Amino acid sequence: MTLFGLKKDKSVNHSATNNADMMEPVKANKASADVKVLGTGCAKCNALEVAVKEALTELGMDTAIEHVTNFTQIASYGVMTTPALVVNGKVVSYGKVLKKDEAIALIQKERA
Repeated sequence: MTLFGLKKDKSVNHSATNNADMMEPVKANKASADVKVLGTGCAKCNALEVAVKEALTELGMDTAIEHVTNFTQIASYGVMTTPALVVNGKVVSYGKVLKKDEAIALIQKERA
């Protein structure tokens, strides 16, 4: 069957071992987390970023923190009170500066 004039390549092997190999990078990413701090860059937002960096260091995670300052992007998460913490796409805290231990607990919960 052709689609847009291209023929389907029938030489691709779809064995279970190939699928397992393809899933390996996904498993490797499970050890890390996508972490974002949402805030305009005020003192509280910066304090949250520092606490999250300390938490990630204590957890032994080499994860970069993205600091989102664009209000449109912040609002797209449904957040109206900053600072906010987003882990793996989920808002886990907003409206307060977390302590390092609180950040550790939230990150561990979302990683599991």
